[in-house]
Amino acid sequence: MTAHEPTASVRDTAEAIATMEIRGAATIAGAAAEALAAQARGIDPDSPEAFCASLRAAARTLHETRPTAVSLPNALRYVLQRMDGRDVETLRRNVVDAVEEFVDQLDRAQTDLGRVGANRLADGDTVMTHCHSTDALACIEAAVEQGKSISAVVKETRPRNQGHITAEQLRDAGVPVTLIVDSAARRYLDTVDHVVVGADSIAADGGVINKVGTSGLAVNARERGVPIMTAAQTIKLHPETLTGHTVEIEMRSESEVIDEDAREAIGDISVENPAFDVTPPRYMDAIVTEHGQFPPESIVTLMRELFGEGAAEPWAEP
Repeated sequence: MTAHEPTASVRDTAEAIATMEIRGAATIAGAAAEALAAQARGIDPDSPEAFCASLRAAARTLHETRPTAVSLPNALRYVLQRMDGRDVETLRRNVVDAVEEFVDQLDRAQTDLGRVGANRLADGDTVMTHCHSTDALACIEAAVEQGKSISAVVKETRPRNQGHITAEQLRDAGVPVTLIVDSAARRYLDTVDHVVVGADSIAADGGVINKVGTSGLAVNARERGVPIMTAAQTIKLHPETLTGHTVEIEMRSESEVIDEDAREAIGDISVENPAFDVTPPRYMDAIVTEHGQFPPESIVTLMRELFGEGAAEPWAEP
């Protein structure tokens, strides 16, 4: 192996991410960061320049596995932007320290986020949820742990019914649950005190990209005067949007919406199944992260602090 080649640890991690053996935003981010630490420890370059080139090459190998995943490039940015020093040993130490700091923050993020979100909920509140988000659940569960009585109205979230997972996990936490069809959301907003959702990613302007239906729910909540918050770890922030990058909305299989027999019976129709939509920041009251809660329009400050300016790609060749 030359100094510029990825170590076996990097190659194994890249393969596991590519094949989705490693999945989930936080798990992917942590694995990628630890692979960079393994690269830093496992090479013996003859110059600081060679060390940096080796780390950039390892990061490119990792980045190419899931180029559209938000948390993966964020992990690489966090570590490589802290790769500083005049000699190899200082560079190595700073990379390893950055990885340890990042993984430690990652391990505590959901717990810290949950405490922040729980402070927005009062004893006796009823919350409405959409889709399934472990970050959103962390806020509700933390409120229950604080001794607050919380009940939930859970949208089923067609077409994959992820709301069923949320309902089961809230019941396990001792939260009374009412499951509703998605189209009944506006009616039941009159009975709830908060809406809590997660995020697939968050844009620099505070726009929230989440499971389709979130945007309509947010508009209805604003019209009804019901506060709505997004619970999301900072690895969900999308730095590329600082420089005009638009977030691609995944279109999923039509088979999730209609089976083949029903489609043939209806006749010649088009079927579209967007996975996400974008909620403009004016319809969201707060974005709750492990670093605290933020008005959506100010999330850009935290984004720059953690991951740098714009769509920087510190893994690219200089």
